[in-house]
Amino acid sequence: MSDLLTLPPMTLVLGGIRSGKSAYAEKLIESAGGGLYLATAEARDDEMKARIQRHRERRGPLWETVEEPLDLVTVIHKAKRPVLIDCVTIWLNNLVEAQADVAVQVKKLGAELLQPPVPVVLVTNEVGLGGISDNAAARAFADLQGASNQIFAEVARRVVFVAAGLPMTLKDMSQA
Repeated sequence: MSDLLTLPPMTLVLGGIRSGKSAYAEKLIESAGGGLYLATAEARDDEMKARIQRHRERRGPLWETVEEPLDLVTVIHKAKRPVLIDCVTIWLNNLVEAQADVAVQVKKLGAELLQPPVPVVLVTNEVGLGGISDNAAARAFADLQGASNQIFAEVARRVVFVAAGLPMTLKDMSQA
């Protein structure tokens, strides 16, 4: 996996739910000797608690975990090791629930990712491959997610799409 050897300043890893994107992103950071796992999810129910526990067990000792549902920029700015943010979709949902100005927060994170102090790997869901929901709130969130993904893909030096655990590089400017 030659693409695991060098981390550019910002890598975007996207894919569908349960596509293997988080495991792939973890391998990227582990290839650099480990890092900081910036978890955006909150354990609000038993299923999410179990999911978080499985992720922790999978990661092992190369990782330091920071749980932060909203303020990703501050954590990145203070980081001394590569950062994996998992995941943007949950972060966006957290911002919506907090009634934050999502557009401002996405632009703020995008600006930080232009020249982060350490390499950052950002995990997000690709929502544009499914059908159109009959629910207005779900359609609005899909629009928000898609627009955010486009901003982060533009900022990223490398963009990788993961399907069925298989990474496909969509953009690689890491050597430029």
